[in-house]
Amino acid sequence: MGFLVPLFLSVGSLITGAVSLLGGSTILAGLARFGLGLATKYALGALLAPKQQAQASQLDTTYGEDLARTVALGKVGTAGQLVYRNAYSSGNRRVQDVRILSHFRITGITRVRVEGEWKTLGGAENPDLGFRVQGIDAEIWVKLYTGRLDQVADPNLIEESNPPGRWTSDHRGAGIAYAIVTSILDREHLTQPWDAFFEIEGAPLYDWRLDDTAGGDGNHRWNNQDTWEFSENPMLMAYALERGIFNGTEMMVGKGASASRLPLANWSQAANICDELVGTGARYSAGLIAAAGSGITHDQNLQPLLEASASSWVEDAGGEYPIAGAAQSIVLTFTDDDIMVDEAFRYSTKRTKSELINTLAGTYLEPDNFYEQTPLAVRIDDLALSADGERLAVSVPYSAVNRSEVADRLADIAFKASRYQGNAEITIHPKFLADANAGRWIEWDSAEYGTVTFQILEKRLGPLGDKGARNITLTLQEVSDGIFDPTAYETAPPDAVVPGAGDYQSELENYHLDPIIIETATGSQRAAIRASWDVIEDVTISFVEFQYRPVDQPDAIMGETATSDQTVIQLVSGVISLSDYEVRYRLVSDPPRTIPWTDWVQVTTLDARLVGADFYPIDLDQLAQDVKDFQAWTGNAVRDVLEQLQAVSTNSAGNFLVGFSDKQELRRELRSTTDGAVALFTEEIITATGPGSALALKIEALEATVNDPVTGVVASSTAVSLLSTTVSAQAGTIAANASAIIALQTTIGDVSAGSTFRMGTDYTPAAGWSSRIGIEARVTSGSTFRSSGLYIEATASASRIVLDTDQFVIMAGGVVTALFDAGTAFIANARIRNLTAGNITASKLDAGQVLQNGTLITSLIAGNAITDWDNQAFFLSTGANGPSFVTRVTITVNNTGAIPPLVFARMNSVYTAGGGSSSATVNMRLVRTVGGVDTVLRSVTYNSNSGVYEPVFLDAAAPAGTFTYRIDTNHTPAGGAGITIDCSVTANWWKK
Repeated sequence: MGFLVPLFLSVGSLITGAVSLLGGSTILAGLARFGLGLATKYALGALLAPKQQAQASQLDTTYGEDLARTVALGKVGTAGQLVYRNAYSSGNRRVQDVRILSHFRITGITRVRVEGEWKTLGGAENPDLGFRVQGIDAEIWVKLYTGRLDQVADPNLIEESNPPGRWTSDHRGAGIAYAIVTSILDREHLTQPWDAFFEIEGAPLYDWRLDDTAGGDGNHRWNNQDTWEFSENPMLMAYALERGIFNGTEMMVGKGASASRLPLANWSQAANICDELVGTGARYSAGLIAAAGSGITHDQNLQPLLEASASSWVEDAGGEYPIAGAAQSIVLTFTDDDIMVDEAFRYSTKRTKSELINTLAGTYLEPDNFYEQTPLAVRIDDLALSADGERLAVSVPYSAVNRSEVADRLADIAFKASRYQGNAEITIHPKFLADANAGRWIEWDSAEYGTVTFQILEKRLGPLGDKGARNITLTLQEVSDGIFDPTAYETAPPDAVVPGAGDYQSELENYHLDPIIIETATGSQRAAIRASWDVIEDVTISFVEFQYRPVDQPDAIMGETATSDQTVIQLVSGVISLSDYEVRYRLVSDPPRTIPWTDWVQVTTLDARLVGADFYPIDLDQLAQDVKDFQAWTGNAVRDVLEQLQAVSTNSAGNFLVGFSDKQELRRELRSTTDGAVALFTEEIITATGPGSALALKIEALEATVNDPVTGVVASSTAVSLLSTTVSAQAGTIAANASAIIALQTTIGDVSAGSTFRMGTDYTPAAGWSSRIGIEARVTSGSTFRSSGLYIEATASASRIVLDTDQFVIMAGGVVTALFDAGTAFIANARIRNLTAGNITASKLDAGQVLQNGTLITSLIAGNAITDWDNQAFFLSTGANGPSFVTRVTITVNNTGAIPPLVFARMNSVYTAGGGSSSATVNMRLVRTVGGVDTVLRSVTYNSNSGVYEPVFLDAAAPAGTFTYRIDTNHTPAGGAGITIDCSVTANWWKK
C-alpha cells in the first residue's frame, strides 16, 4: 500500500526509493511508518499535496441521501445529514427534521448548540418528541435513535407525515443513528427551523482487553455489539477500522482485516499507553468521523488516529499494529564490529533542509469553540533557528484531537522529534534477526560516531549466505527519550500582567459547621462534619486547609484540603458517632502570605448506624476480582504447561530462549497409536544461560485420547508437571522467579474435570516480592463451571489466604462443628472476645451487661427507652362522704409492641380536722378498658390524715393495640371533716 512509504525520507527518495523495496533477492521483512516524523511530513506537504483526512467535526449540514457513509468515533461535533423535513400543525408551525448522525450506532447526544451556546437536553421525556433543549425560550425538541439494527420506524413521523405516506413503517433506519428535531415556530422566539449542531458520543467500541475469551477480563465480545462501550482511546478506534465496522454483514467503514493479522499484544500495549493518566486526563484521546465512499481511502481514516497518538505503524510478518508515542526500551545494541563491511553503508547526522523545522504551529478541534479549528501555542526553537540560518516553519493540523493538553503534547513530540536528525541505512549481522523488528528502538555503540539511538523504519533480509543466514539491512531514524519530555508550551496561557495590590481575603464568608450523616446506597452510614462557605472571590487563594480533632484527644489532629473553587467539604476520616470534635481552618494563597489559623470551633457528631458492609475492612469488589485472577492463574495450568511444551518443541522457530547464548536440552517421548486412540508421554529438560540470565526448565506431560467411532465423542485425560526457574540481571536490575505446577484434566465432549496445584515465587523491581500457591478442583460443562479453591498469597507488605467454595465444613470426631454454606456461617459453639454486628437475632441472650449507645441498661430498661407517654391530673376538695367510685382520670394508650405498660400515680391527700376522728379513708383503683370490658388491675387503700402516696402499677397482661386506663376513687372523711386530694397520673409504655 502506497501510504506506508516512510515519511522521514526526502522528496527524491519518496518518489524513487519505494521502487526497489522488493527488488533483487532481498526480502522486505518489516516496515514502520515513522509516527514521530509528523512535522517533517507536513514540511513536505506543499510538494506532496496530502489528501484531506477525516476529522472530529462536521460543521455544516449535508443534504440528500447518496453521500459518503460516516461513522462517529469518540466525542465529535456534527451538524448531521438532513434527509427529511416535514411541516405540520396549524400553519405548518411544527417542523420536523431528520438528521443522520452516524451510519452506525452511537452512545448518545451530550450537548447541542443553540443561539451560539452549548445547551443540554432534559426535562420530562415526551414520548413523541423526545427531550427539550434546556435554557432557551424557544421550543426545540430532539428525539434520538441510537442506530440499533432492530429499531422501528418512529410512530410520530408516520402519524404527522404531510402528506400522509411520506414516512412509513419501512423507514426504520436500521443501523443508522439519527435525530428527529422538532422546531415549534413562533414570531418571538423561533422564526425558522433550528440550524442543528450536536456534540455526540460516538460508536461503542470493542475492547479486547475487556474480553475474557481473547485474553482480557470482561464481557466484551467482537460478535456482540451490545457488549461494546464508548471510548475515546484512538487505538480502539484504529482497531475497529482495521477489522471493519459492520451493520450485520455489511461493512460501513474500515478495511476488513482478519483478526489474525492484528496481534493483540502489540495493540494492547498501544491502547494502554493511550489510557495512561497524564496531567488531567488520558495521555492520548481522539474523536473522529470516519467516512467510506468514492475517493476515500482507509488511510484517510486511520492516519488522523495515528497522529492523535504519535503512533508509528508497523507491517511485518507478524501482522499490522501501531506503536503509540512513548519512550521505548532498547531491544538491542550493536557495535561497529556488528556492521557487515561488505554491504552498503549510509549514515548522516543531518536532515535535508526540506525536512528541518525550527518553528511549529498547529490546530486542534476545541469543543468549547464548537469543534472549530483552534490554534495551538506557537513553538520556536531559538537555538535551531540560529543554526538553520532562517525560519523553517510548519503548521500541523490535528484533525482528530479535541483536547488542548493532548494537542500540546503531540505538537511538542513532533517538534522535538524533528530536531533528532541522524538517519542511516546499515546492514548488520544475522544474529540480531529476532530482536531487530520494525518500529523498535535500538542503540548503535560506535567508536567513531558515539552512541546513537534509532527507531527501525524498515527491515530487509539479504540473500542467503554460505551458512544459510541472511544479513539484516535496516533503515533507521534517530530518536531519544527527550522527545517525550513534558511540554514547555501551553495553549491559551494565563494573563501574565501582575495585578496591583488588592483587598485580600483572610477568612471564609458565611462559614458554617454542621454535623451530618452520610448514607450510601447500601444503607451504610458514617458520621461526618460538613463545612460550608460562600464562593471565594479572592483569586490569590489556592486552597483551604482544615484541621479537626476529638475534644478529648487534642493531639490527634487530622486534616483535609479544599480547592479554591469549592464551597463545601465533608470531614469523614476518623470521625465517629456521638462525639465532640473541634475544627479550624486557614486560607493558603499563591503568592504566599501569612494567614493565621482560625480558633477551634466545637461540634457534636450525630448517631450514625452500622450496616453489614461496614464490617468488611477490605474492598469486596477488588477481592472478587483478585479471586477471578487466582482462578484464571490456577485453572489455566494444564493449558499453560502444554503451550510452554509446544513452545519448547518448536524452538527452531526462534521464538523461545532468544538471547541465551548457551542452551542444553534433554528430551524423551513415547507415543502409542491404535485407530482413534493415542497415548503420549513427553519429557523436556532445558538449561540455558546468557549474559546476565539463567534458566532451568523441566516439563512432563502424559496424554491419553480416544475418539469413539460410534458416538463421535472425543475423550481425553492429561497429567502434567512443570518446574521452572529464571534469574536475570540487566543494567543493575535483578529479576527472578520460580514456578511449579502439578495438574490433571479429564475431558469427555464439552464436560471436563480438573485438579491443579500451582506455586510461584517472583521478584521484579517494579512489582516487588510475591509468593502464591493455588489449589483448585473444577468441573466445567459448556460455558459454566463449579470450583473449589484454596489460594495463598504473600507480598512484602501483606499476606492472605482465600478459600472459594460453595460449601465449607469443619468436623471433629465425625461431628460437624462449623459449616459455611450459601453465604451463611453455621457454628456449633463460638467464643468471641469482641463482636461488632448490625443485627443480632437470638432465642436466648445471656450477658453480664447490656448497653445502648454506650449507656448501661439497668434491669434491661434503658433510661431513654420510653416509646410514648401521657399525663393527666385531678383535684378534689370536699367535706361530703363519697362511698361510690368516681372516674377521675382517663389515659388512652397505643401499645404497638404488647409490652407491659408502667402506670405511675402521685397523690397528695390532706385531711381537715372537724371533730371526731383524725383520719380519713381513700380508695384508689386502676381499671383497664378494652372493647368496653373493664378489668380492675389493682386497688389501694390509704388511711391517714395527710400524706403523699406514689403507687406504681405494672400491667403485665396488657394487650397490643389501643385501649384506655382510668383512675377511680372513693373516700370517707371521718367525723364530717373535709378532705383534699391533689393527684397526677402518668402512663409510660416501653420499647421491647
